[in-house]
Amino acid sequence: MDHTLLEQQLKQLLIRECDKEDDIDWQSIADDEPLFGSKSRIAMDSLDALQVSLALQQHYGVRIEGAKDGRRILGSIASIADYIRSSTK
Repeated sequence: MDHTLLEQQLKQLLIRECDKEDDIDWQSIADDEPLFGSKSRIAMDSLDALQVSLALQQHYGVRIEGAKDGRRILGSIASIADYIRSSTK
Protein backbone atom coordinates (compact mmCIF):
# COMPACT_ATOMS: atom_id res chain seq x y z
CA MET A 1 0.00 0.00 0.00
CA ASP A 2 1.27 3.45 -0.91
CA HIS A 3 3.10 5.03 2.02
CA THR A 4 1.65 8.51 2.01
CA LEU A 5 -1.84 7.46 0.89
CA LEU A 6 -2.28 5.10 3.86
CA GLU A 7 -1.11 7.77 6.33
CA GLN A 8 -3.47 10.35 4.76
CA GLN A 9 -6.39 7.92 4.99
CA LEU A 10 -5.54 7.13 8.62
CA LYS A 11 -5.37 10.81 9.57
CA GLN A 12 -8.77 11.43 7.98
CA LEU A 13 -10.24 8.36 9.70
CA LEU A 14 -8.78 9.44 13.04
CA ILE A 15 -10.17 12.98 12.84
CA ARG A 16 -13.59 11.64 11.80
CA GLU A 17 -13.78 8.88 14.44
CA CYS A 18 -12.56 11.14 17.26
CA ASP A 19 -14.98 13.89 16.15
CA LYS A 20 -12.20 16.48 15.79
CA GLU A 21 -13.08 17.84 12.32
CA ASP A 22 -13.79 21.28 13.75
CA ASP A 23 -10.66 21.34 15.92
CA ILE A 24 -7.81 19.89 13.88
CA ASP A 25 -6.98 19.80 10.17
CA TRP A 26 -5.94 16.25 9.30
CA GLN A 27 -3.13 17.62 7.11
CA SER A 28 -1.51 19.22 10.16
CA ILE A 29 -1.04 15.88 11.96
CA ALA A 30 2.52 14.55 11.87
CA ASP A 31 2.98 10.82 11.31
CA ASP A 32 4.88 10.46 14.60
CA GLU A 33 2.71 12.85 16.65
CA PRO A 34 1.41 11.20 19.86
CA LEU A 35 -2.31 10.46 19.79
CA PHE A 36 -2.69 9.88 23.57
CA GLY A 37 -1.60 11.85 26.60
CA SER A 38 -1.03 15.39 27.72
CA LYS A 39 1.37 16.17 24.84
CA SER A 40 -1.22 15.17 22.25
CA ARG A 41 -3.40 17.62 20.31
CA ILE A 42 -5.73 14.73 19.44
CA ALA A 43 -5.97 13.64 23.11
CA MET A 44 -7.58 10.30 22.37
CA ASP A 45 -9.33 8.62 25.27
CA SER A 46 -10.40 4.99 25.66
CA LEU A 47 -13.70 5.57 23.88
CA ASP A 48 -11.90 7.21 20.94
CA ALA A 49 -9.47 4.27 20.87
CA LEU A 50 -12.38 1.83 20.68
CA GLN A 51 -14.02 3.81 17.87
CA VAL A 52 -10.74 3.98 15.92
CA SER A 53 -10.06 0.25 16.51
CA LEU A 54 -13.50 -0.66 15.15
CA ALA A 55 -13.03 1.61 12.14
CA LEU A 56 -9.60 0.09 11.42
CA GLN A 57 -11.11 -3.38 11.59
CA GLN A 58 -13.92 -2.35 9.25
CA HIS A 59 -11.72 -0.54 6.70
CA TYR A 60 -8.49 -2.53 6.83
CA GLY A 61 -9.47 -5.90 8.30
CA VAL A 62 -7.04 -5.63 11.23
CA ARG A 63 -7.94 -6.47 14.82
CA ILE A 64 -6.37 -4.81 17.83
CA GLU A 65 -6.59 -7.06 20.87
CA GLY A 66 -6.20 -5.73 24.40
CA ALA A 67 -5.55 -2.32 25.92
CA LYS A 68 -1.77 -2.72 26.11
CA ASP A 69 -1.42 -3.58 22.41
CA GLY A 70 -4.02 -0.99 21.52
CA ARG A 71 -2.15 1.82 23.24
CA ARG A 72 1.11 0.81 21.53
CA ILE A 73 -0.46 0.40 18.08
CA LEU A 74 -2.63 3.51 18.35
CA GLY A 75 0.24 5.62 19.67
CA SER A 76 0.75 7.50 16.39
CA ILE A 77 -0.27 7.47 12.75
CA ALA A 78 3.09 5.85 11.92
CA SER A 79 2.54 2.99 14.40
CA ILE A 80 -0.99 2.36 13.08
CA ALA A 81 0.30 2.32 9.49
CA ASP A 82 3.14 -0.06 10.44
CA TYR A 83 0.66 -2.39 12.13
CA ILE A 84 -1.67 -2.40 9.10
CA ARG A 85 1.22 -3.05 6.72
CA SER A 86 2.61 -5.90 8.83
CA SER A 87 -0.86 -7.43 9.30
CA THR A 88 -1.85 -7.35 5.64
CA LYS A 89 1.26 -8.87 4.08
